[in-house]
Amino acid sequence: MKPDPKYISFYYETMTEWPELVVDTKKTALLIVDMQKEFVSREIGESIGFKEAGEWERWLPFHDRLDEIVVPNTVRLLEHFRHNNMAVTFGRIACLRPDGEDRTPVQKTEGWNGMLIYVNTEEAQMIDELAPRPDEIVVNKTTDSVVAGTNYELLMRNLGIDTVVVTGIVTDQCVAGTVRGLADAGFRVICVHDACAAATMELHDAELKIMNFLYCNVLSTDETIAVLEGRLR
Repeated sequence: MKPDPKYISFYYETMTEWPELVVDTKKTALLIVDMQKEFVSREIGESIGFKEAGEWERWLPFHDRLDEIVVPNTVRLLEHFRHNNMAVTFGRIACLRPDGEDRTPVQKTEGWNGMLIYVNTEEAQMIDELAPRPDEIVVNKTTDSVVAGTNYELLMRNLGIDTVVVTGIVTDQCVAGTVRGLADAGFRVICVHDACAAATMELHDAELKIMNFLYCNVLSTDETIAVLEGRLR
């Protein structure tokens, strides 16, 4: 299956044949990363801070992409996995103590990664369109990667999963850290480019170009569903 030229990096420019991509749906899980009200909502969470700081205009393209592209495509994937009785999982940034003392050092520092989202707040919850069902796995993290600092890898091993379809935000941070962690742990990874978003399209596209074939297969939602249905090799 020839990839989108947009996501072919220097390392693969000279390749003429591309490996076949075949997955076993019984061994495949969907992983939705950080699609929480804190980051996605326009009414609570980060959006409030952006508006108060006079930065809302800078972030409008990001939120427009979430509302118009990322959320609808993630809903499509979620419905496909649920309809076909495939594993659905979630990773979210959430500390277990209200004071945040259980966070990793990176989330206790000043700056972009410094955040405190207590697990029992509304901000910590996944958006309503992507709310987990009671039988779906949710892991809490205070790291970028869903793999680092959680038992996600062990849970997937226990379920017999060998392929993970990754969606979420932001592409160049938590999504990328998760993709790399999964790849290093030996999982096959599909990263769905139109079900992810970064602060800017430049960051989004650059990260996907770097990761494609080194750590994952970068596919669209349509391509991912086609692979899952055995229609696209």
